[in-house]
Amino acid sequence: MTVLIAGGGIGGLTLALSLNQIGVSAKVFESVAELRPLGVGINVLPHAVRELIELGLLDRLDEAGVRTKELAYFSKHGKPIWSEPRGLEAGYKWPQFSIHRGVLQQILLDTAVARLGQENILTSHHLTGWEETADGIRATFIDKATGRNADTYDGTLLIACDGIHSAIREKLYPQEGPPIWNGRILWRGITDADAFLSGRTMIMAGHEILKFVCYPISKQPDASGKHRINWIAERHMPPTYQWRREDYNRTAKREEFLPWFESWRFDWLDVPALIRNCPHAYEYPLVDRDPLGRWTFGRVTLLGDAAHPMYPIGSNGASQAILDARVLTREILTHGETHQALSAYEAERRPATTDLVMLNRRNGPEQVMQLVEERAPNGYEVVTDVLSQQELEDIAANYKRVAGFQVDALNAKPPIVPRASAA
Repeated sequence: MTVLIAGGGIGGLTLALSLNQIGVSAKVFESVAELRPLGVGINVLPHAVRELIELGLLDRLDEAGVRTKELAYFSKHGKPIWSEPRGLEAGYKWPQFSIHRGVLQQILLDTAVARLGQENILTSHHLTGWEETADGIRATFIDKATGRNADTYDGTLLIACDGIHSAIREKLYPQEGPPIWNGRILWRGITDADAFLSGRTMIMAGHEILKFVCYPISKQPDASGKHRINWIAERHMPPTYQWRREDYNRTAKREEFLPWFESWRFDWLDVPALIRNCPHAYEYPLVDRDPLGRWTFGRVTLLGDAAHPMYPIGSNGASQAILDARVLTREILTHGETHQALSAYEAERRPATTDLVMLNRRNGPEQVMQLVEERAPNGYEVVTDVLSQQELEDIAANYKRVAGFQVDALNAKPPIVPRASAA
């Protein structure tokens, strides 16, 4: 029998590859007619990169992404707050990668097609329902574009990897409603620009109300010497602001947000120039969902954003979906394609991701920027005049602990999926 995976994003494709690694058949169903490398930049943290390396993807990641060297926080005036090494420079056995989300998905897709076969990666298949059978589960699909039936498939398990607007989660929790918007809006884009700082630095500047994040996602410059720089501008809007919540990904209007960043010209980065020179910027709400008390129902469970959508704070969205996929694979290896495997997976991953969702709502490690803004809104000479070194270190260490990527602890852990089981 076959594990049915609803959703061909990063979590779903990682799960399919992981199941193939242990000799379990999988079939991926994606609603859209064509999987294309869409999106903007993301970071994949060392504990998740480790799992992709276990799947044999290191060379592809190195070709397409940037090995992040450091993460640095700055005030709205461009003054340093805190910086720390990342990836190999921080002592991990595995790098951290800054990479275009669509490129990472394409790497996973190409590998899945090669290993599982094109016949097991089905597009134009939107799940409409399922029922348990004597020895498994039967799922029904339609082609959303035409409304026509897209056949029924039998499998052993059904895994919801269909994102924050999960059709499966909606059927399990029909009263939940739309994702929760907290009043913040993100404007995201990619601009060809000069390298900054180390050339492999991820920066965050500002505070809780107004913030700017950027990092390179191309390792080599283009013919004109420019690098692809991914950026995110964020604003916490006032309570009176009316936002079209039904529209979750629309073209941004620079004139609506650029004025807030016009003065953010630092000697090491020109923020307004990045925004102004971006060919296509997009607007998103900053949304998540409340943690659930249960993911698993019989032979169905949730994974990734379908299970625990979280704010994009601490670079953890894609990384946690990858970890979900690997833990679920390990439990299927241990318990077989059974309800027991799903329950064991949930028992480990649901508490861990619940803690992370709640910590991200409190700004995660980015709270250092808010503390600086509250204590020294007009600036400072050195950050330790307003925030002690111990406070800085404690905030950073606590987030690594909750997110599961403390250096020594991660380096000492065995692989999630035992190597001896690899095909």
